[in-house]
Amino acid sequence: MPLPRSPRFRLSAAALLAAACTAGLLYSPARATDRPAGRDRPLREQLAELTRTPGGPPGAIAVLTRGPHTEMVRAGVADTGSGRPPTIGDHMRIASTAKAFSGAVALGLVDRGKLGLDDTLGRVLPRLPRAWHRVTLRQLLNHTSGLPDYTTDPEFIALVTEDPRRRFDSRRLLDFVADRPPGFRPGTRYAYSNSDNIAVALMAEAVTGRRYEELLDRLVYRPLDLRDTSLPQGYELPEPYLHGYEADPPRPPEDVSEVLSASGVWASGGIVSTPGDMTAFVRGYAGDRLLSAPTRRRQRAWVDGASEPAGPGANKAGLGLFRYTTRCGTVVGHTGNFPGYTQLVAATPDGERSLTFSVTTQINKTTDPELLERLRAVQEDFVCALLRR
Repeated sequence: MPLPRSPRFRLSAAALLAAACTAGLLYSPARATDRPAGRDRPLREQLAELTRTPGGPPGAIAVLTRGPHTEMVRAGVADTGSGRPPTIGDHMRIASTAKAFSGAVALGLVDRGKLGLDDTLGRVLPRLPRAWHRVTLRQLLNHTSGLPDYTTDPEFIALVTEDPRRRFDSRRLLDFVADRPPGFRPGTRYAYSNSDNIAVALMAEAVTGRRYEELLDRLVYRPLDLRDTSLPQGYELPEPYLHGYEADPPRPPEDVSEVLSASGVWASGGIVSTPGDMTAFVRGYAGDRLLSAPTRRRQRAWVDGASEPAGPGANKAGLGLFRYTTRCGTVVGHTGNFPGYTQLVAATPDGERSLTFSVTTQINKTTDPELLERLRAVQEDFVCALLRR
């Protein structure tokens, strides 16, 4: 497709990269039901209203799984050209929910004795700046490292603005901020940084001698039977895909699905998946499919901090995972946003119930804070429906 060069897209790309880049049974897409009536009608109406809101997403899809039972709630369209509805098999950019995947890889290596939560960048990656050497894997995973966020670097933003499809060397992304010390003493406070998960992936590669993409396959995709999940380097999406849009009324929505190269976000937000695979992932990650019970306990040592964008209810940060405490109960998961997409994946702490919630425009505190608060309210209602007996 032609590369959009409109000023509004350039601004949104820069804003995104500065702000965001975010033991269940295996999920079977064939078992999902799409129910227009019953208790889920209010949820469907809320999604429909969200897609009709000025600046809102052209499409939205939520997958609620309770034990072996899976239901799909959707509204709007997957593609404004064809008008077809979203499906659980549509590929999409999962944005910063990819950080949960890097958490799964790193904590899987902790379980295997390859990494320790107190291992430092200086020990594992001595080539990185000396000022960063005391930062630990634990601090990277819960965003208390203080590492400067490479996506806010003026040179990086200029390169992305000049050519959104630019192919970056993903393993050199931290070079953009190598001349900057941590913003605070590591471990003393929370600050969400896309640099953290780049460093996590590099640590995983260093201690195993394997590429991060291979580690994802071995430690996450295969154990959970994720057949439609990948970490590309380019800008193209596999068919069929949920088209992502830049929504800026009164202009019609602009398709930005394939505008940005994934190489510039890599382990911080480059994964492509489907609602079906994301359901299987969050259930396995929250439950006992990927990590041992002792490692999950250490993962859930919560600190003050919200995901980006903030998830429903009150947010707390763990290791590659966030806790969302709503009026109806608590779930764990991750959020993310990227031009064209905003994501939430969440599950009960045992992984038995899960919610995958995807909309086809970028919504965060920078692009539209009022719409974000509305989105969070809708997400909370979906969590309440998920937890309802």
